[in-house]
Amino acid sequence: MKLNLTVDEALATTRAVRKRLDFDKPVEPEVIRECLEAAIQSPTGSNSQSWQWLVVTDQEQRKALADLYRQGWEFYVQMDGNAATAYKGEDADRIAQQDRVASSAQYLADNFEKVPVMMIPLLPGRFEGLPSMAVTSMMGSILPGAWSFMIAARERGIGTAWTTIHLMFEEQAAEVLGIDYESYTQCALITCGYTHGTDFKPAKRPPIETVLHWDSWGGVPPW
Repeated sequence: MKLNLTVDEALATTRAVRKRLDFDKPVEPEVIRECLEAAIQSPTGSNSQSWQWLVVTDQEQRKALADLYRQGWEFYVQMDGNAATAYKGEDADRIAQQDRVASSAQYLADNFEKVPVMMIPLLPGRFEGLPSMAVTSMMGSILPGAWSFMIAARERGIGTAWTTIHLMFEEQAAEVLGIDYESYTQCALITCGYTHGTDFKPAKRPPIETVLHWDSWGGVPPW
C-alpha cells in the first residue's frame, strides 16, 4: 500500500512514531526491501557506498535489544536534556508538545521488544578518536540513507523512530547480532511498524526566522 504523498507532504509529516505503532501487524520483508532500495540511492561521502543495513525481526533478538535499550533508558532519564528535561521555554504549546514526546518515548521503552522490525544502519570502522571532520563525513554517509529509508517507510504507511540509546551497550548488541564490533559501527536503531492511521500532520515548529542566519551569524534573511 502506498499513500501517494507528494515529496513535500512526506517531508512535512514524517514523524517519530511511537504510540501509534501497530505491534500486532507484521511488516512484509518485501516492503522493507523497497525502503532500503530507496536508502541506497542516497549520496555518500566520496561516493564510498560503504553503508550496511541489518534488519532484525527475530523475536529473541528483539527481546535482547529491548533489554539493552531499557538498561540505557535508565541512564538516559537521569541525564540533563533528555526528552522530559529539555528546555521547553514558556510557551504552553511547546511545553505540552515536549511532555507528549517524553510520554511517547517512555511508551516505546516500555514496549520496545514489540516493535515488528528494528533496522540498524552501520558503517565500517570505529569513530573513537577521529577528528570531527572525519566523524561528520562518516555520519554524512549514513544519515541521508537512513532518512530516505524513513521517508520511503512513511509513504508505505510504516512509522519509524530514530533511536540511539542501545548504543550505550553497542558492544553487547554487536554480540547479540553477530556484528564484528571492531570492524563496524552501529549508527542507530530505527524502529519500524505499520501505524494506527496514516493521517500525520506537520509538527509545530518555531518560525524559520528564529533559527536562520543569512551570510553571517547575525545576518537577516532577505525577505
